[in-house]
Amino acid sequence: MEWRDEGIVLAARPHGETSVILEMFTRAHGRHLGVVHGGVSRKKSPMLQPGNQLDAVWRARLESHMGGWTVELKRSRAAGILSDPLRLAALTSACSMASFALPEREAMEDFQTRTEDLCDAIVDGKGWITDYVYWEMALLEVTGFRLDLSACAVSGGANDLAYVSPRTGRAVSRSGAGEWASKLLKLPDILLGGAPSIEGAVAALEVTGFFLENRLAPSLGNRPVPPARQRLLAALKSEV
Repeated sequence: MEWRDEGIVLAARPHGETSVILEMFTRAHGRHLGVVHGGVSRKKSPMLQPGNQLDAVWRARLESHMGGWTVELKRSRAAGILSDPLRLAALTSACSMASFALPEREAMEDFQTRTEDLCDAIVDGKGWITDYVYWEMALLEVTGFRLDLSACAVSGGANDLAYVSPRTGRAVSRSGAGEWASKLLKLPDILLGGAPSIEGAVAALEVTGFFLENRLAPSLGNRPVPPARQRLLAALKSEV
């Protein structure tokens, strides 16, 4: 078995004394793992950092085997933002969340393209905070936990939306909430197309975080949401 693809490094974990297990989010083959022999070397280790773009060949005797990678660096993203803790936290969080949430070996070309675009935006430093918020919304959608913020779950109207139901993930208007308002999640303006701000992004990530922790994580065997996401949220709060 052999194929060639391009993708983003999600993680690289030690394997034996000199090798690593490289996890990539590839364009045509989804989240995929394989061994990189000599991956801890000075030559190879820098290219295997989360967020980097690689051209890769995967080979295995059988499709069911883990197989091995031969890789070439296409774009080094992590190295360019080492001096910016906030953007580095965002890049690390995106890679960690993709590794945590996405099924293995399932092609997701649209979401993979969106993830590459997010990583590029983080490195370029333009509009990435809003992009990250909507990327998490998309992550919930591709994993089966879409938030429907198009209309009120009670009245069906699209006016004065102010809350999100923690049970259904649907928007609720002020009038539709009634006496249940205190039990609903507040709907940040940024999720309705409002002006971007760090405060709005923090509020939005607290909403998506609720569903990541209380809906997605239980579906994955109650594995904890990666700490990298909490570090990003803490870094954003420190900027407010």
